[in-house]
Amino acid sequence: MSVIEPVVTKTTMKSYMCVICGFVYEEAKGHPDSGLPPGTKWEDVPLNWHCPDCGAGKEDFEMIEI
Repeated sequence: MSVIEPVVTKTTMKSYMCVICGFVYEEAKGHPDSGLPPGTKWEDVPLNWHCPDCGAGKEDFEMIEI
């Protein structure tokens, strides 16, 4: 009798850096002070969200690899 193992899908959390001041938003950590709980994907961050350090808009962030 063979055993069927469940398939585990690994979701990769990404990081995004503000090109103005260097603040890094990490999806895994979120930003609870801004109402974004840990695990909040970048695409789920509201368009009107701003960098907590310099006030730059979401459009001023670029995905980075850490």
